[in-house]
Amino acid sequence: MTSSRQRAAARRNIKRAAAAAKRKRTIAHLPKRTRTALGKQGAKVAKQKRRAA
Repeated sequence: MTSSRQRAAARRNIKRAAAAAKRKRTIAHLPKRTRTALGKQGAKVAKQKRRAA
């Protein structure tokens, strides 16, 4: 189990990475396979969130 400090750090990292990606448009420059995988992962998480609520 992760500690609350680890979770907080992870959230911070995600926010920073998302901000950098928006700024640099990193996702647009990734290989097609990686982009597809990211999209699928995002869809999977969204589906889980919908199911949990």
